[in-house]
Amino acid sequence: MSEHNLYLYNSLTRKKELFKPVTPPNIGMYVCGPTVYGEPHLGHARPAITFDLLFRYLKHLGFKVRYVRNITDVGHLESDADEGEDKILKKARLEQLEPMEVVQLYSDIYHDKMQELNVLRPSIEPRASGHIIEQIQMIQKILDNGYAYVTNGSVYFDVQKYNQKYKYGKLSGRVLEDLLSSDERTEGHIRKLDGQDEKKHPADFALWKKAEVEHIMRWPSPWSDGFPGWHIECSAMGAKYLGEVFDIHGGGIDLLFPHHECEIAQSQAANGKEAVRYWVHNNLITINGQKMGKSLGNFITLEQFFTGKHSLLKKVFTPMTIRFFILQAHYRSTIDFSNESLEASEKGLQRLFKAIHSLEKIIPTEKSTVDIQSIRDKCYAALNDDLNSSVLISHLFDSVKTINLIISGSESISAEDLETFKKLFHIFVFDILGLTEENKQSESDNLLKEVVNLLLNLRQEAKAKKDFATADKIRSDLVGLGFTIKDRKDGYEWEY
Repeated sequence: MSEHNLYLYNSLTRKKELFKPVTPPNIGMYVCGPTVYGEPHLGHARPAITFDLLFRYLKHLGFKVRYVRNITDVGHLESDADEGEDKILKKARLEQLEPMEVVQLYSDIYHDKMQELNVLRPSIEPRASGHIIEQIQMIQKILDNGYAYVTNGSVYFDVQKYNQKYKYGKLSGRVLEDLLSSDERTEGHIRKLDGQDEKKHPADFALWKKAEVEHIMRWPSPWSDGFPGWHIECSAMGAKYLGEVFDIHGGGIDLLFPHHECEIAQSQAANGKEAVRYWVHNNLITINGQKMGKSLGNFITLEQFFTGKHSLLKKVFTPMTIRFFILQAHYRSTIDFSNESLEASEKGLQRLFKAIHSLEKIIPTEKSTVDIQSIRDKCYAALNDDLNSSVLISHLFDSVKTINLIISGSESISAEDLETFKKLFHIFVFDILGLTEENKQSESDNLLKEVVNLLLNLRQEAKAKKDFATADKIRSDLVGLGFTIKDRKDGYEWEY
């Protein structure tokens, strides 16, 4: 296993910490996946790419990673709290579909888009609806330990009781007294809502909700026919697949409160342990300074980026341009969408791949004037400093300048260093950043066809002019390269 020291910013302690796995070389990583009630948009791409980068880098360092990323297909209500309609049920009603048809449709689309972005599949992708038993069991443990109560068939987490022994708000920095005294909810504050009278305190959150008559997504439980709360899903699935204590929990910073705060409380109340060592959060993608999201209606879907069919888009932007655009910023910084920044990413990516191809044309010399070890160390140092892909990419562009200097003769490189240089680019660009060259094969195939047809047309013209020497030379040279050519009355055909 690698000796590299990786530091990650832990949202829980609000500082960078040396990453030390619970049981090395094994690592457990849980990331909150999508609620599948609509097409994936740019905001969905960011956590997927951020934690794909972390997944790739941890594996590169020699760790054995179990990466769990869930699908939320029940229990996520419109308010992101305990009221309103289930997001998937609402979509099913509007589209006149079964809820699981909605789930399947948008899960499939999500997977297709992630594949286009070259996001690796997680080790396990559990669905909330497939783990109702585990959620009921965890709720029962919380009840048995005295940190929840039943009201009218619904089960609520008793935040004030929990706070007597533990600290609710430790992740978000919110103070319970402020949450309890507030009567309104702007973003991040609790307000009293219609139907919340059955809670002891406004800050309490649902572990299980009794289903109304019209609510068709329902399961039997000791308390009522109903459905789980949004937060309990991740706690139960994380514990099932990664154990009661695991290494990394990731997600967007918009999930930090209330979702992840509630997860911490649930796991502590059920098992008496802090479930997660490192809480890692990516920042948001904004559009005109406002969070991009389905609930706000200001999003651009990935399909729209890939086809250019959106009023805000000047052109088509390919999946790798989107991936590079996201990786060019540090994961904890906000990214504001603009056509100009995407066009700059597109040009930067082309420049990077052009340099990689240029490496193949370099003729090595006996001695090197290039310090390959220094380049390597800088690249690793960037990733080890809280996964700083932005700095890594800047070092790669510095290396592009070095490649150009070698080609111009201002610098020289030995055969051994050249191979190391090629390997470094392959590791950091392809393996870790996960970038790929799009349509490379089809473009080269088309170019090959055009060149061969051009030569064979010249051969036809030579034959027409009775210049058989030229015609025979073209044929024999192509055959020598591995082409089979068949003359026909109306022309020719060929294959490689």
